[in-house]
Amino acid sequence: MTLLEQGRYNTDMQIDINLRLSPQEAADTSVLTQAAAKQAGIPVRDIGNVRILRRSIDARRRPVVVDLQIRLSSSGEDVPFEEVTYQNVGEAKSVIVVGAGPAGLFASLRLLELGLKPVLLERGLDVHQRKKDLAGLVRTGIVDTESNYSFGEGGAGAFSDGKLYTRATKRGDVSKVLNQLCQHGADLDILCDAHPHIGSNKLPQVIEAIRNTILSHGGEIHFQSKVVALLRKGFTVEGVQTSDGATYFGPVILATGHSARDMYRYLHAEGIAVESKAMAMGVRLEHKQHLIDQMQYKQEEGRGLYLPAAEYSFVHQVEGRGVYSFCMCPGGFVIPAATEAGQQVVNGMSASDRKGEFANSGMVVELHPEDLPSDKFSGPLAMLEFQEALERRSFAYANQSIKAPAQRMVDFVKHVRSKDLCETSYLPGLVNADLHALFPAFISTRLALAFEAFGKKASRFLTNDALLLAAETRTSSPVRIPRDTESKMHPEYTGLFPCGEGAGYAGGIVSAAMDGVSSADGVKAYLGC
Repeated sequence: MTLLEQGRYNTDMQIDINLRLSPQEAADTSVLTQAAAKQAGIPVRDIGNVRILRRSIDARRRPVVVDLQIRLSSSGEDVPFEEVTYQNVGEAKSVIVVGAGPAGLFASLRLLELGLKPVLLERGLDVHQRKKDLAGLVRTGIVDTESNYSFGEGGAGAFSDGKLYTRATKRGDVSKVLNQLCQHGADLDILCDAHPHIGSNKLPQVIEAIRNTILSHGGEIHFQSKVVALLRKGFTVEGVQTSDGATYFGPVILATGHSARDMYRYLHAEGIAVESKAMAMGVRLEHKQHLIDQMQYKQEEGRGLYLPAAEYSFVHQVEGRGVYSFCMCPGGFVIPAATEAGQQVVNGMSASDRKGEFANSGMVVELHPEDLPSDKFSGPLAMLEFQEALERRSFAYANQSIKAPAQRMVDFVKHVRSKDLCETSYLPGLVNADLHALFPAFISTRLALAFEAFGKKASRFLTNDALLLAAETRTSSPVRIPRDTESKMHPEYTGLFPCGEGAGYAGGIVSAAMDGVSSADGVKAYLGC
């Protein structure tokens, strides 16, 4: 019996159904509509609008299928999301937001909703100027310490593929974050894809639109405004001072990102509590994308015409510590991500279409402060200092350059120096290196054992046609700035709201955005308005 015969459909209703189609069928709107109409028992002519609510690929099946949740509407209008309304806050109380990454930007948007004025201070430049500086970094090898892959409008998330998948669904409203991104120009596909992403080529336009929303509703944004001090009265933070001597007053949302080492050192020197925390470090692993497609879709032709570039996710326990893939970039390329001279750091990114020749992923080992040699690294900044030392060691191995120390994958597992290196997407170039000599054994040994385990799980993954590039060190903050769970304030200083990935409370664009929202809510409660 069809839905129409059951009386569950009329010309004023919507119907949600589930479909399983081939990739080719799912890519053809006409075929998809006909399949949906047939399953619902509705004439195609009665369908005014078809919207995909959920889309995922089941690569476990042979052949590969696409699972879809479809909404059929008789009306031609089906609004995919509800726009957020922002208040004009030009005359409202000011709240200082330090850092224009995902946490700072979404904290600012939430403040607009709440009728509070965000005064957003960013040490770097706007997102478009950042693109010019990043091109200069690749061309010259010289790091601009205030405009790089971590510092500047959009933060580290602006040039990291724009992955929006998160497991932190209990921390806030994921759908609202995605809706706000769409409201500011992101593709509507992020609302339905199981592993949504925007793409590093499209994120700048979204970030600029968010900036315009903040400004047009009375907020302020100040670029090249590096915060160097908190203004305190007793145990209350009343504002901040920037490197040019300017002062800004109001409660402070501190959303500086995971690479703001100068802020961590400032807080520690001032006796404001910070804590060393667990994080992960390792390498960036690069394969040809076609090989990953073959491996994941289990077909020699790879992804063909209708499937997206394949992803992977691996995790394995080695000697009590997790080794796992991180920030996987299908069809992407490896980038230099240092924030100071004398450092060698790699990361990954990809464009929205993910059509690049290579796939890359962080392959990292979980580290705890107690894993570090206590005679060299101790105290609240221990993990930061170890991270920094490893980056400088990698820079030295690269002959004092931002070229990446590299080794073929199987050679690394077998402890053999590579005779030569295969192709790479990393534009600054490579230096042939023994990565077991670069990394301490508690990292390199675990990586090698995990690669063997991953190779047994996935045919073709462990190959000497893949490269390891060092060093992947910026997976998260090496420091946590403590705060109260309910109020979101620092336990010793009222008016200070540590926020986002840089404070140790998020890991990725969406979780950082949600933490920005909760911090803004904490400020509203603090102000009692």
